[in-house]
Order: sequence, then C-alpha cells, then structure tokens
Amino acid sequence: MSFFTLLILSIGLSVDSFAASLGCGFSRQNVHRKRIFLLAFSLAIFQAIMPVIGWAAGSQVKNLIEQFDHWIALVLLTAIGAKMIIESIKKKNKPESCACDLSFREIITLSIGTSIDALIVGFSFAFLKINIIYASMIIGVTTFIFALAGIFIGKRAGRLLGEKTEIIGGIVLILIGLKIFLEHQFGINFF
Repeated sequence: MSFFTLLILSIGLSVDSFAASLGCGFSRQNVHRKRIFLLAFSLAIFQAIMPVIGWAAGSQVKNLIEQFDHWIALVLLTAIGAKMIIESIKKKNKPESCACDLSFREIITLSIGTSIDALIVGFSFAFLKINIIYASMIIGVTTFIFALAGIFIGKRAGRLLGEKTEIIGGIVLILIGLKIFLEHQFGINFF
C-alpha cells in the first residue's frame, strides 16, 4: 500500500475522531488547552493501537482465507463506510445533543468508540503487504491532527461541518476498499 493510499485511509479513519472533536468543540467553548490536547492524544493513541490489534488477530487466520483477502477488505471497508454514511444521515434527522464535558472517562469512551473501525481495518491489513507499525503511526498522527482541528473548528465555526464530514469519510473508506479489491482482483494499480 502506497503512502498516499495509507494517508487517504488514515484521513477516512480520522473522520469519526474529527466529528467527535468537532462536537466537543461546539458544546464546550471554554475548554482548557490541556484537555484539548489530552482528547486529541487519546483519540490518536487508540486509533493507532486498534489497527495493530486487528492486524494481530487477522494474521492468525491469514493462511485460511488468503485467497479471499481482497474480498474481505472490500466488504469490511464498504461496511464501515456505509455505517458512517448511515449514521451521519440519522444524526442529521435528529437534533444533536453533545454533553461533552471532557472528563477522563468521557475521553476514553470517545477514544474507544471512534477507533472500533480502525480495529476492523487493521484486521484487513493482515491480508495486505503492509508494515503495520508504519501504518499505525500514520493513522495516529493523522488522527491527532484531525482531532485538534475538530475542536478548534468546532469552537469557531458552529455546526456547519459536523454532518458532512462523516459522509465524506464513509465514501473515502468505500473507495479505498474498492481500490484494494480492483488491485488484487484485476491487477489494476491506481496509485
């Protein structure tokens, strides 16, 4: 997987963290900078660790399903992307209530909740020729940047971006799943 593809995938995975940070920024205008950085760091750490855990689990069953790995990557990434799009549409139809107090407990809960998709992506990494440490570092750094940006944008911009970011992230994940499938199935190399 090229650096560019990995970066795009990282951006797609970071969208949940961005959206959560954006919501916290909307609802908490007077958040101390320490809490902002703690939230961004926690989101990044969980987002970086989950793919490693998924990769380790996927590596255990790799030999059993190696012939179908590209199908698995396509299905998993499409499912995650579709889930993100559907959840975003559901949120649009309901008024959002974010009582984000940025307590330690809430930060950990947000971090786990936004990184579950990265666990599944990590599982699909086991079937690709990928350096998991390198990939997880890119995912973590990208998430940290997106989480910081989300809080600061949320504090300044209001609720304009929140709904659309998850749809865009979902589309990106679906497209990356399709790219992996086409590369393995037909030998097409996009980038």
